[in-house]
Amino acid sequence: MEVFWGLAIPFLGTTLGAGMVFLMKNKINKIIEKLLLGFASGVMIAASVWSLLIPSIDMAKTQNVVEWIPGAVGFLLGIIFLLILDSIIPHLHLHTDKPEGLKAKIQKTTMMVLAVTLHNIPEGMAVGVVFAGALAQNTGITMAGAIALAIGIAIQNFPEGAIISMPLKSEGMSKPKAFLYGTLSGIVEPIGAILTIALTNLVIPILPYFLSFAAGAMIYVVVEELIPESQNGEHSNIGTIGVALGFVLMMILDVALS
Repeated sequence: MEVFWGLAIPFLGTTLGAGMVFLMKNKINKIIEKLLLGFASGVMIAASVWSLLIPSIDMAKTQNVVEWIPGAVGFLLGIIFLLILDSIIPHLHLHTDKPEGLKAKIQKTTMMVLAVTLHNIPEGMAVGVVFAGALAQNTGITMAGAIALAIGIAIQNFPEGAIISMPLKSEGMSKPKAFLYGTLSGIVEPIGAILTIALTNLVIPILPYFLSFAAGAMIYVVVEELIPESQNGEHSNIGTIGVALGFVLMMILDVALS
């Protein structure tokens, strides 16, 4: 039951965020958007360190492996993996009309959804690999720690859900459809987590690499997309404040619940 809720909580965060389209009449306020983008960045950075990289290093020690090797190798592979996906998947970021990825005849709204879906891939991996470690036991990862990560991801998914559904509405999409698209952008998270848990027996021997891999993938999203978007234009300091708040909240969650 704990695993079920652990996988459902992040998706619920996206769904609730997407539901803001029914409560807000106009476009999301620029300052609030920057704060939310920064907040999501801070949560992901802290989760990458406390929930993924530190457990990766600790686990490598117990396996009598040079502790920094899994962390460094996995982290760089995660960066490379997201770099490849970013170069292949057609997507469109906020406040730009220039698509990224391979050229494709896809609607603007679809490419906006794909951009957020791309963000959610490493988050689903992170949740899945941490729960896989908790289920396997003797890995140093506790179920409480896995739940803490799921809650943290859910908190940062809330603004992401709102940030995707509101622009879709502004593009002329109906509220129910914008809500549906915003919700579906997060479906890759539970799917990715379930696939990772299903492969637990294969994952455990190289779990330190998987943990740092997920961390690298998450940091790529933060550095490549979330922080630049939060710092674009005026009031960039609002985005910085959001990073600080998100980082501290996720750090507290991980330490208090682990």
